[in-house]
Amino acid sequence: MSAEKQQPDVAVAFNDVAKSFGSLDVFCGLTLSLPKDQTTAIVGTSGSGKTTLLQMINGLEKPDTGGVEVFGQQVPTQGLEVFRRGIGYAVQGAGLFPHLTAQQNVTLVAQLEGWPEPRMQARFDELLRAVGLAADVATRLPRQLSGGQQQRLGICRALMLQPPILLLDEPFSAVDPITRLGLYESFEQVRETTPATTVLVTHDLREAKRLAEFMVILDAGEVVQSGAPAEVLAHPASPYAERLIESQLS
Repeated sequence: MSAEKQQPDVAVAFNDVAKSFGSLDVFCGLTLSLPKDQTTAIVGTSGSGKTTLLQMINGLEKPDTGGVEVFGQQVPTQGLEVFRRGIGYAVQGAGLFPHLTAQQNVTLVAQLEGWPEPRMQARFDELLRAVGLAADVATRLPRQLSGGQQQRLGICRALMLQPPILLLDEPFSAVDPITRLGLYESFEQVRETTPATTVLVTHDLREAKRLAEFMVILDAGEVVQSGAPAEVLAHPASPYAERLIESQLS
């Protein structure tokens, strides 16, 4: 898209997007812009379309009509492997390969890119420090790590190639509350040392309030409200947003 049609501070744009799965309409004419160099939290109840929205950004799902742009470029229909290497992706439960060590899991994408060993090692060490993991986790298999350690490694893997955009799908929800607080601190530290546009899918408004600078509330595939978290939470724009906020923050 030309500079005249899309502002440079927009990282992701959904342009009149429709998406259905069989008879289920997830989005009908979704138009939404997400800011560059900020963390956006996509919040809503189960079935609101949060994960589908995220998956359309990296081409795991394609819109039936309309288009999705990342940094002004349409998500391609071909060459997706190359496109996705510019996007970090971390999911609930980390999704580590069980037969690979922690270091092999994190550096796998760099190996596929042909990085030399010293560069991979330096980046791996940098990421471990950023998320507060000790160097001795490097040789452990996922089963030898706690849930919090695995989730930190999942974030490290997503950030290995220093992507300009990071997608997080409920990455903190599968751990206990104390571990979750530690993960929040790790994420905030990573944001300071490795800045990137981040899109965080979550059902937790407290999490969104703490980690995000921009918030989008979805309900049945429609944008109910968007804006700075403090403003959205203080001034819900619909009965649905009000109920959602009251159910978690009252």
